[in-house]
Amino acid sequence: MNENFQLWSFSGESCPEGTIPIRRTTEQDILRASSVTKFGRKLMSSVRRDTTGDGHEHAVGYVSGDQYYGAKASINVWAPLVENQYEFSLSQIWVISGSFGDDLNTIEAGWQVSPELYGDSFPRFFTYWTTDAYQATGCYNLLCSGFVQVNNKIAIGAAISPTSSYNGGQFDISLLIWKDPKHGNWWLEFGSGVLVGYWPSFLFSHLGDHASMIQFGGEVVNSRSSGSHTSTQMGSGHFAEEGFAKASYFRNLQVVDWDNNLIPLNNLKVLADHPNCYDIQGAINNVWGNYFYYGGPGRNVKCP
Repeated sequence: MNENFQLWSFSGESCPEGTIPIRRTTEQDILRASSVTKFGRKLMSSVRRDTTGDGHEHAVGYVSGDQYYGAKASINVWAPLVENQYEFSLSQIWVISGSFGDDLNTIEAGWQVSPELYGDSFPRFFTYWTTDAYQATGCYNLLCSGFVQVNNKIAIGAAISPTSSYNGGQFDISLLIWKDPKHGNWWLEFGSGVLVGYWPSFLFSHLGDHASMIQFGGEVVNSRSSGSHTSTQMGSGHFAEEGFAKASYFRNLQVVDWDNNLIPLNNLKVLADHPNCYDIQGAINNVWGNYFYYGGPGRNVKCP
């Protein structure tokens, strides 16, 4: 896969040596946010918990109970329908350490459709981090200091093209997050060896050493606290059992071990916290390794 997967680069635009592309933040971007201080931040916990009452709904595969130094996956890209600007739909990798209390550390990367953040319905390449369970630290992309970008061809927050189509062509992006054993920084790699940038080790407490959980999958926000469920789609908007070219997938799931080797997962668990709205089915084969299909339409007969 080459680096020309983003709409802005199709025009032949590029950045001079020693500079990086940064998506311009406009007045309209700020005005769409609920407040200036909350612009570019997740407002509630985005990590899947055993009980969820904050409107965030997940269908994820995860591993835990070991020491992890990174993760890799190829993520199928779609353009799911998002019902309103207060909701989003994303597919990402989470690298997690700490308890699920106020000291939770996460590193996150993937694609998302977020009308509030970007003002449109395109799937966009994104990064995120937090050191206190999304309370006061961290942000999307380059909207606060933290993530250090080194690549001058990839714009974080830029729209991804092409996207997959139902019963048609399928497109995915490969992402690798890994910890540099020498300096302790967490690097983000795109495709085959393209370094995007890194999260400095000093940002984190628990992730200063290693991760204790890796999560892969989809997340949506259901902003309807009562009444009918949102019709915001996850993935392709179709359930896992529809399979290839219909449901969205993650494939070739791997983790990074203490010796900086990529290894397959041996204990992947899958969980959908609202399976009538969005579900997940995991499997393994010789071509895709560990993989799963996931997603759904949100509101439907079984998810009123």
